[in-house]
Amino acid sequence: MHWNRVRRAHSLWCKSLTNKTHLHHPYNIPVLHFITMSSLEEPLAFDKLPSMSTIDRIQRFSSGACRPRDDFGMGHRWIEGRDCSTSNSCNDDEKRFGKESFPWRRHTRKVSEGELLLRNFSTSGRSSTVSVTLRESNKFQEHKYSTISNENGIPHSSNKISRGIPKFVKMVEVGPRDGLQNEKNIVPTSVKVELIQRLVSSGLPVVEATSFVSPKWVPQLADAKDVMDAVNTIDGARLPVLTPNLKGFEAAVSAGAKEVAIFASASESFSLSNINCTIEESLLRYRAVTTAAKEHSIPVRGYVSCVVGCPVEGAVPPSKVAYVVRELYDMGCFEISLGDTIGTGTPGSVVPMLEAVMAVVPADKLAVHFHDTYGQALANILVSLQMGISIVDSSIAGLGGCPYAKGASGNVATEDVVYMLNGLGVKTNVDLGKLIAAGDFISKHLGRPNGSKAAVALNRRITADASKI
Repeated sequence: MHWNRVRRAHSLWCKSLTNKTHLHHPYNIPVLHFITMSSLEEPLAFDKLPSMSTIDRIQRFSSGACRPRDDFGMGHRWIEGRDCSTSNSCNDDEKRFGKESFPWRRHTRKVSEGELLLRNFSTSGRSSTVSVTLRESNKFQEHKYSTISNENGIPHSSNKISRGIPKFVKMVEVGPRDGLQNEKNIVPTSVKVELIQRLVSSGLPVVEATSFVSPKWVPQLADAKDVMDAVNTIDGARLPVLTPNLKGFEAAVSAGAKEVAIFASASESFSLSNINCTIEESLLRYRAVTTAAKEHSIPVRGYVSCVVGCPVEGAVPPSKVAYVVRELYDMGCFEISLGDTIGTGTPGSVVPMLEAVMAVVPADKLAVHFHDTYGQALANILVSLQMGISIVDSSIAGLGGCPYAKGASGNVATEDVVYMLNGLGVKTNVDLGKLIAAGDFISKHLGRPNGSKAAVALNRRITADASKI
């Protein structure tokens, strides 16, 4: 009698499937067939799956069907005694629908290695338990997200995030000048010189050494000549200096400077408050500097401030930025750095600015210079790299700001930029360990914590590891 009831129940159930009626799960699948769905998966609605009949769906998700291939180190044994050796192979599924037809492979939550998962389910009023044990595997911890080519199904190393990013990025360190000029206290010359030496030894190719401006306006850099006398013998990096006018240029040349930089603004108000002249007047000054530089065969780098926002005017139109950049390029600047002086930029405002600038000046002649006031610097750098920029300004330990832009915090930390670029597989030839040591050195002297998040985190990790020894 017992078996007759089972056969009758089974016959009625199969008939209900054939008629596509009496299926009591909201997705038209009997609850019984979900008991082997691993708790690691987030089930997808069927409108996200390939078109299948109800019967085909049930078979594909039943306990006898092959599970999606596991890439997370859990192996193919989702249920003890069950593997992918059946005729319903994963490879067949991939050939039929393509790997992207099964997106739930990416919708998995992390589970600690060796953890035992228990799932309770109820069938016909009875409660039971299914256990899933993760096998020990190093792949679980080492797994990295990889994209799949839609064309041929072959994994590749590039994806939408890394597409367009250069293989090498030139780092321009501005801490000794742009960073220290914003300090309230005067940093001794010997400390500045040691900082420059440490930065050069870390592998940075360009370290902005100082600025030949009036001591009346920037007393922190009044020792520019002494600094240059001490660092002129350092090999392995370019050591440019900032020169606001022809007088500053002449002083820099007499001090042995082999490269100089000039700076203009894309904001009329900021130009007046920063260098006491209009944009056009500033460009006239710089034409005199670039003309003199050509006579001495000294390369000139250009800076443009307020490329996204101004503390007085607010948002700055990209067209104004493009105009100033083009003027500097035409007068002979070999490279032009685009500065978000008050750090208000986001990828949404940086992209149109770069598009306007790159329409008039080649991308390989441009650098980006972001302040991290709103925590957007790394995001802005990343989108700039994706657009083809391969030169990035930064400041050791996040030093700096702008004495004429109230509320503008420091530049993006060099350590943080290098850490991000390392993670992207982008070469910089910079030793991150030595870089962190240089940041710790100047931060200790200034009597405040290192402004680099990467440096702080890595220092804590080293300290924690040392405590275990």
